[in-house]
Amino acid sequence: MPASSLLKLENPATNEIFASLTMPEAHHLHEMIAASRRAFATWRWTPLAERAAITQRFVEEMLKHREEIAREITQQMGKPLKQARAEVDTMAERARHLAAIAAEALADEILPEKPGFFRKIAHEPLGVVVDIAAWNYPLLIAINIVAAALLAGNTVLLKHSALTPLCALRMEEAYRAAGLPQGVMQAVVADRTLGDLLVKSPQVDAVFFTGSVAGGYEVYRNAAAGLKRAGLELGGKDPAYVRADADLAFTAPNVADGAFYNCGQSCCAVERIYVDRRIYDAFLEAFLAEMNSYKLGDPLADDTYLGPLAQKKQINVLQEQIAEAVSHGAKIMSGGNPATVNGKGNYFEATVLVNVTNDMKVMQEESFGPIIGIMPVSGDEEALRLMNNSRFGLTASIWSQDEEAASRLAPHIEAGTVYLNRCDYLDPALPWTGYKESGLGCSLSRHGFEEVTKLKSYHFRKPAGNADKL
Repeated sequence: MPASSLLKLENPATNEIFASLTMPEAHHLHEMIAASRRAFATWRWTPLAERAAITQRFVEEMLKHREEIAREITQQMGKPLKQARAEVDTMAERARHLAAIAAEALADEILPEKPGFFRKIAHEPLGVVVDIAAWNYPLLIAINIVAAALLAGNTVLLKHSALTPLCALRMEEAYRAAGLPQGVMQAVVADRTLGDLLVKSPQVDAVFFTGSVAGGYEVYRNAAAGLKRAGLELGGKDPAYVRADADLAFTAPNVADGAFYNCGQSCCAVERIYVDRRIYDAFLEAFLAEMNSYKLGDPLADDTYLGPLAQKKQINVLQEQIAEAVSHGAKIMSGGNPATVNGKGNYFEATVLVNVTNDMKVMQEESFGPIIGIMPVSGDEEALRLMNNSRFGLTASIWSQDEEAASRLAPHIEAGTVYLNRCDYLDPALPWTGYKESGLGCSLSRHGFEEVTKLKSYHFRKPAGNADKL
């Protein structure tokens, strides 16, 4: 079998190949797309109550295999097993929420009566949807689109990152066990080349992509060439602002968790911290104490908090950001080096940089790893200016006991989500969206259904004897 037709999976904790999956040839991929198109012709008319019931049974199937799925996530991308189990649970929560709100979100909108007319707005499925899901939260990122798209009556081709294809296969298996008809949801084991074929196919109606900014631009160009609907969730450089009145005993550990959970490999991870200079030293001390309690180790061990980076190449990115910062006056307070466990793995120490300036790469470019810059500020005005000084705008968090102050600041923060005393969390009842180069469109909440449907207007003139016609 040609090497090009195999997708090899490497365990980032050991750097060993643990599986090889066969990728479809181009003509087989086109057959999958055609099967999706055929399935759409029937699936779109399946009653919503049945689609919701299948979604609920899908969740049950995934939870039935919770431990195996969590271990596969850990093996594929290095997430500590405890965190991988939590991802399975959160995926279930999101899918159930979307199923629960689907009827209301997709209901016809009947307009106020107008004499002689009947008017309504219907939400119709787009057709064949491609979801290209990233590896860092392989279940959560996928379910945001897959569940909503299927509930709305679309068919879905799910292409996971080449690092985590087993997750797509698990989801397809669970949906089939839940009673989903053949061809309605298909897992595509593919590399980037085959992924491009999916995006460019004239039989595909919409493409949703989670990944890098550069990848998002490429997907958007290819989708635009076919006038396809496109949704993009891209990078982030999310700020946290710790006001002078923050409860440090609560704030420091929560901000640290927001920065280092999943080894910092979260689109909405805290990636830069601004602290009122009046409490800067106290915050830094508490933050370092929390961070130093995080154990780096085997991701299968229950007491491991920091597992390996999913990709070895990211170590170079982190080292370059640290070196650039230090060369311009920054100081490493802790960490700063690659690491191994038993001589293996893509590990990196949890790292804190101080004496940073906002123009440094560590404060401007996505790190996607366990490093953070912490900078003192004079107050709200300076914090707001620095928080908005970014090409990204996914989330931002304010840490304060003054809700009114947070409410004054929030409208001026250029981000899709603004938190108070929380970070790095998605509420499925709220739209997940980004400003600037963090993306286009949204997922989750009732608004997420708008992304996977198109509107149809019904404008009927009511019959009035033989004189009037529809």
